[in-house]
Amino acid sequence: MFVKDLKIGEDVTAFYLIKAKNVKTSSANKPYIDFTFQDISGEVNGKLWDVKGDIESLYNPGEVVKVHASVTQWQSSVQLKVIKIRTLQEDDQVDYSQFIPTAPIDAETMYNEILFFVNKMSTKDIKKLVLALLEEYKPKLMYYPAAKSNHHAIKAGLLYHILRMLRSGDVLCDIYKNLNRDLVFAGVILHDIEKMNEMDANEVGVVGEYTMEGQLLGHIIMGIKKIEQKSVELKIDREISLLIQHMILSHHYEAEYGSPKKPLIPEGELLHYLDMIDARMYDMNKALRDLEEGQFTDPIFVLDRRRLYKSSLSQSDIS
Repeated sequence: MFVKDLKIGEDVTAFYLIKAKNVKTSSANKPYIDFTFQDISGEVNGKLWDVKGDIESLYNPGEVVKVHASVTQWQSSVQLKVIKIRTLQEDDQVDYSQFIPTAPIDAETMYNEILFFVNKMSTKDIKKLVLALLEEYKPKLMYYPAAKSNHHAIKAGLLYHILRMLRSGDVLCDIYKNLNRDLVFAGVILHDIEKMNEMDANEVGVVGEYTMEGQLLGHIIMGIKKIEQKSVELKIDREISLLIQHMILSHHYEAEYGSPKKPLIPEGELLHYLDMIDARMYDMNKALRDLEEGQFTDPIFVLDRRRLYKSSLSQSDIS
């Protein structure tokens, strides 16, 4: 049974992929496992109580497991109370494509379209820097999500996020003639580049943990350091390097979200809004996609706990 079809009060026996696992302690001072299970239709929280054995090594992110559980409700959300759980056996017939949400465009196709935008660049040093970094990160770009959860937390989600921002940015550069298109493209492609070192993801696009650097520095600071290092290596013009670093530094806009400075150039301002638009449209589409017309969603944490409404005029994207 797909996650989206779970009904409160029923029991379910199904295969799910473990997206996240946390070992916690109950109010009775007993260990339990807090899971996030997923398939292509969505995610659901699950609890395994009274765990015995080597709890740390049992059932890790990226594994597909067979689960028998009661479908319950906790704070307006569906939750699984796990009764039985086991790892895959040889005779289990499992189609992994049913568990791994993936960008709706093939990764190689997206990468090639991004190269198309890069090849439109006329500023030699910007093009050289971006191409060098794309080539270095290409193996991970083929599968890395853009986040552990929330927007574009799917296989090849980072590529998909970059591509949609490039498409939007290209159109806006035709409208706002004061923008340097090469800088906009560079900012879009590189703004989240160090997420691939901030998070530790496997080849099915599931993030296990944040790395030490990711927790201590975050992808914004890591990105600035990477641009500086690569610019020195490639002898990139100093101003160009600083402008791209500034765009990465300021793209979250607010100090509380990791940006100590707001954008001081138009291209940086646009980058912030391209990022926000694509993230919000993704999250809203995901929330409304399977909802019936005339219904409201549950409160959505990443959207300030708004309850979105699906009207008769709503359009659904496949993403």
